[in-house]
Amino acid sequence: MKQYLLSIYQPDGDPPPPETLDPILRNLEALNREMKAAGAWVFAGGLHPPSTATVLRARDGEVLMTDGPYTEGKEHLGGFTVIRAPDLDAALEWGGKLARAIGLLPIEVRPLEDEADGCDRPPS
Repeated sequence: MKQYLLSIYQPDGDPPPPETLDPILRNLEALNREMKAAGAWVFAGGLHPPSTATVLRARDGEVLMTDGPYTEGKEHLGGFTVIRAPDLDAALEWGGKLARAIGLLPIEVRPLEDEADGCDRPPS
């Protein structure tokens, strides 16, 4: 089965208050249990705010480090789930369940490359 990345994008700023966030976290916990029971769940994680990021760039044989996010924007990657699914349609079903569990936040579904897809080649 292929693996898919379900990316959770959230607006910049403070997290929602507990009365908003707590039901979302309960929904996510239930969905993760469902994914695990179905054998779809591989890995999931939430990310700290973009302000905690460090960007590394190789230039002229040196590695330059910059504090802060790689890109500035009004939304950022807040978390992700990696799943196994037989095809894109099944992955989109899980992505839809994730979108419903979270509410207003957009979910992006992308297949991960495997060796047959050319994972051993440098990114273009």
